[in-house]
Amino acid sequence: MNDWNLPWEGGCRCGQLRFKVSAAPLLTMACHCTGCQQMTASAFSLSVAIPSVGFSLLKGQPVIGGLHGAARHYFCPHCMSWMFTRPEGIDEFVNLRATMLDDASWFMPFIETWTKERLSWATTPAVHSFQTWPAYEEYPGLIEEYAQLASKPVR
Repeated sequence: MNDWNLPWEGGCRCGQLRFKVSAAPLLTMACHCTGCQQMTASAFSLSVAIPSVGFSLLKGQPVIGGLHGAARHYFCPHCMSWMFTRPEGIDEFVNLRATMLDDASWFMPFIETWTKERLSWATTPAVHSFQTWPAYEEYPGLIEEYAQLASKPVR
């Protein structure tokens, strides 16, 4: 049974980049780090961690933006929408910006990270909060718990 109603599609604001998601998400998150605040011009970024094998570009070619550092942040070259991130040394998943999905109405962050940098008024309904990142050994349990408790899209 396809609890997640896959596949999903999405794209940038101008429509020149389109993508498809064909695998269930591992986690959803809000990141409060100052880097995400600056790149989103908001209080936090919203992400859906998608297994790399379940993420594909349908149209267009993104460009790397942000700091051009170890974490590769991909943007639409025309409208400059921040689409997704591929963290350094972690090829197993893509951090897709949740609001780039055609239907993000189901999205709710399960974890929030970098709360030590959060703006004092910024709150989320996340189940788990971390001062920085969760410890590496915490991820399997978080992923398992998310699979059981997550809100899922309806069609």
